[in-house]
Amino acid sequence: MSDDSQRPIVVKKIKKGGAGAHGGAWKIAYADFVTAMMAFFLLMWLLGSTSQGDLQGIADYFQNPLKVSLAGGSGSGDSSSVIQGGGKDLTASHGQVKGGDIDAPKKTINLQKLKAEFEKAEQAKLAGLKGELETLIDASPTLKQFKNQLLLDLTSEGLRIQIVDEKSRPMFDSASSEVKPYTRVILREIGKTLNKVENHISLSGHTDAQPFAGGGRDFSNWELSTNRANASRRELVAGGMRDDKVMRVVGMASTVLFSKQEPYSPINRRISIVIMNKRTEEAILADGKASEVSDAQGVEGQVLNSQTAGVDAR
Repeated sequence: MSDDSQRPIVVKKIKKGGAGAHGGAWKIAYADFVTAMMAFFLLMWLLGSTSQGDLQGIADYFQNPLKVSLAGGSGSGDSSSVIQGGGKDLTASHGQVKGGDIDAPKKTINLQKLKAEFEKAEQAKLAGLKGELETLIDASPTLKQFKNQLLLDLTSEGLRIQIVDEKSRPMFDSASSEVKPYTRVILREIGKTLNKVENHISLSGHTDAQPFAGGGRDFSNWELSTNRANASRRELVAGGMRDDKVMRVVGMASTVLFSKQEPYSPINRRISIVIMNKRTEEAILADGKASEVSDAQGVEGQVLNSQTAGVDAR
């Protein structure tokens, strides 16, 4: 047996773990705490953003859930909500307003006001075209010499351009619809300008009260005035005006005299071009009852003396 003093000495070293603060268990506890706080603040936000009526409905539901389930909400949990069980709807004065809880204000359109504004703007546009034509006449040496034969005015139907006869310078030969060379120049210059607006035009031919030579039934001032109006249409188109702008071509004979006091005056022999406003166009398209003449409203004979200065009358 060996001596105990000869045994090797064994030293045991025990490693002790770190304190709890140096481990990872605290992270789990902290995560639970943060989750709970997030849930708490989310609940607070939901309670703050929920309408008073919905909160009351939730409270009523938990106070009497069986009755709400069986009776469909009649009683303590009744609500105007689509889903039965809500409380009284107080969203009009409390909390956030849900979409659909309050009726949106209805927008109304005043059609008469819009129509009046449109007609006012259209009248201003036609007035601008009138000024442009007057400037064109003054600036053109060719047209300026015929200024006394060109009468422009605004009527209830639109902008009216009247080309009248002078005793020494008629637009057509007597009893003829053949356009004179200078009349052709006038019509073609006007035709170039009419494309600047989208409005349609109406053409009418007028004669004086002198019966047509021959006095036959087959041809009269009616046919003559119509032929002259149509001849004027062809010259406007030849000058560059679009053919589809013409909506009406009529012959009026001597039914609407420019000078009623002098029915045989050359000024009664004229071509009237009306750049129609929208209301007149719609009236023609609707029932054909719109008249090209504004005589009934006292417009036909209202022309300034300065416009008729230099026009011979017999």
